[in-house]
Amino acid sequence: MSLLSLTDLSVALRGRTVFRDISFSIGAGEFVGLIGPNGSGKTTLMRAALGLLPFEGHSSLAALPEAARAKHAAWMPQSREIAWPVTVESVVMLGRLPHQTAMQSANPEDHERVEAALAQMELIEMRHRAATRLSGGEQARVLIARALAQDTPLLLADEPIAGLDPAHQIATMETFATQAAAGKSSLVSLHDLGLAVRHCTRLILLGDGHLVADGPPEKVLTPERLAQVFGISAWYQRTEQGPVYQPLQVIR
Repeated sequence: MSLLSLTDLSVALRGRTVFRDISFSIGAGEFVGLIGPNGSGKTTLMRAALGLLPFEGHSSLAALPEAARAKHAAWMPQSREIAWPVTVESVVMLGRLPHQTAMQSANPEDHERVEAALAQMELIEMRHRAATRLSGGEQARVLIARALAQDTPLLLADEPIAGLDPAHQIATMETFATQAAAGKSSLVSLHDLGLAVRHCTRLILLGDGHLVADGPPEKVLTPERLAQVFGISAWYQRTEQGPVYQPLQVIR
């Protein structure tokens, strides 16, 4: 079953073409890393897919009514600012709003989902703290927890591990991988190619205004594509601990 289908998606902003004719679909149980250089259109692609900015082509997600879309896909934008001094638990509970009516208060299932999300992101001990008093990395984990609490088949996250310490970067990637193993899917933009190769089931590479490659990590990040798109070389080895991928040097 397709959770997201894009057909010939094209976006132009302020008179500049960001990308043209992007087509792919995401099925159940996939952890898809969206990669590419700065300015390649990763954020724009996700926002267009969600119907948050004008585009040409078709997005199955944008075609859904707003209420249905909120139950189908959770969205974590790149911006991490939490403006109101509410508790961590209250912020995470916001993820349950698509499942509630206007006059409905949180029910046992809502509390169960929030509890699970707090535990997944190691936030149990922070639940009663004001979210505005947390560090940037801690706030990022709160917003990931909010998206997880939304309990949707698909999650879109824009650079969710940026600003996290190494332990929480790995833990967050493992959380997305666990979601995929349970049949849910994530589309996550990333700059850390090592973590992308190690944890994602699939990579989509954007560059020069189009989709450059789409497939298993080791087949997408070939030496030729690294040189062409990123201008770097890298070392790759499949080890007993899993795949290890390390960018080495700039070659242009």
